[in-house]
Amino acid sequence: MNRLGTQCWKCYNVIMSQNINELKQQFLEYVEIEKGRALNTVRNYDQYLSRFIDHSKLKSASDITDTTVREFHLWLNRQPSGRKLSDRSTLKKKTQNYYLIALRSFLKFLAKRGITSLSPEHIELAKVGERALDLITNEELKQLLEAPNGSDLKSLRDKAVLELLFSTGLRVSELCSLSKDINLKADELSIRGKGEKIRVVFLSKEAKEAIKTYLDKRDDMDEALFVRLNREKLGAKEKDLALDPRSIQRIIKYWAIKAGISKKVTPHVIRHCFATDLLSNGADLRSVQMLLGHSNISTTQIYTHVTDSELKRVHSLFHNKKR
Repeated sequence: MNRLGTQCWKCYNVIMSQNINELKQQFLEYVEIEKGRALNTVRNYDQYLSRFIDHSKLKSASDITDTTVREFHLWLNRQPSGRKLSDRSTLKKKTQNYYLIALRSFLKFLAKRGITSLSPEHIELAKVGERALDLITNEELKQLLEAPNGSDLKSLRDKAVLELLFSTGLRVSELCSLSKDINLKADELSIRGKGEKIRVVFLSKEAKEAIKTYLDKRDDMDEALFVRLNREKLGAKEKDLALDPRSIQRIIKYWAIKAGISKKVTPHVIRHCFATDLLSNGADLRSVQMLLGHSNISTTQIYTHVTDSELKRVHSLFHNKKR
């Protein structure tokens, strides 16, 4: 064997002898740096892959086989959901798919680097039923938006939160990342969403007025748009006043109860309302996809049920007219 061939063989042996956990770490760094995924995504991938590796007692990439994947999937399918001790339900198919998607991405990474393992095409996702939408009626939405009607800072902040969510359809994480140096003279706002993708959303007159009124009354120096108000209760380490997603969820739940809405209302419910409002008023699906920041239009298609009322009108106008 010539010198070049010997070097290649040594490189091959180094790659093949790498521990599965070393390869996993390289993959996670690749996902974070080269793919530009959010840290939460990286952490989730780490959790999913670690669980697979530990359960299957893997040592190297070549240990990943159809059998190990099938046994792991079977084990996942039998795991309790873990919500309550009395709940006997098992892990949802959608949750199981998160593990399989992470594993498939890992296998693609290995294949790209010429590391022998199971082909990613062998990973089949569990079939998931059609996603049900949590919606509130137009009247309930109106009651929710009008619920914070006080002049105190909390009411003004929460009014701005609700109006901005409905005006833009933002994800709660995107809302929490906004800075208070927002340009209220413009009708649009650039958002950095999932996968670091930039999209433009638009501010309604009501949203701009609510935000301006709220900001005019703020007296803190924090850079975040939406902040916590009970500063005296914050610990020494909690110098950042910015609201987190859980805080936004609590705010919306509070005002939904105040508005007399018995349904569970979350930031995502308002995002659903934003999308269905657009479609029911004639917006095309592709435009709604761009406004929501969906990478795949199939995700947006869950909202097409809102055109059912239009189909009903067509049916009543044109069906069975000869009788």
